[in-house]
Amino acid sequence: MLIEPASPTLTAFADFQRIAAGTRAEVITQLRHRADTMPVFVFDDATGEPLDLDLRDNAPAAAADNAAEPSARAVGRPKLGVVPREVTLLPRHWDWLNRQPGGASVALRKLVEDARRVHADRDTVRASREATYRFMSAIAGHLPGFEEASRALFAGQHERFDTLVADWPDDVRTHLNKLSAAAWGEAA
Repeated sequence: MLIEPASPTLTAFADFQRIAAGTRAEVITQLRHRADTMPVFVFDDATGEPLDLDLRDNAPAAAADNAAEPSARAVGRPKLGVVPREVTLLPRHWDWLNRQPGGASVALRKLVEDARRVHADRDTVRASREATYRFMSAIAGHLPGFEEASRALFAGQHERFDTLVADWPDDVRTHLNKLSAAAWGEAA
């Protein structure tokens, strides 16, 4: 079973130096108290995605979180957190699903849960590699050995990857190690 982090953590860099880390609120607080004007790059630790944070003192704290939430809908089962989405299947797929005990929804949920359980390790490795690559591309894409380090990352060559990033700035290398920790499992 995959465990989702309760509160996503972020890490902020100015140039190649880590200047803040923690929850969204903690990072915003740390960044608001900075004296210098160096550009800051903030990354989601789970996905490696660069983020834009509103650091104004009067900015609503949850504005970014609320923007990502879908508007409430009357269909589905909103009180249970069920959001309707479209699934495109061929008629033979719908026929099979409708013959299953509990109908199509129950059968699809069981199939998804089985796939999540069976492929959890592979999915964890893939997600770690993708997060590492996103961060690496954004902050270190112009550093020497970037292309080869990327190839080593996706080939699962841990020692080669470490060798290629050994001369990179310490904070970047430390964060790469954190993001890639799960990437060195079995090949995806």
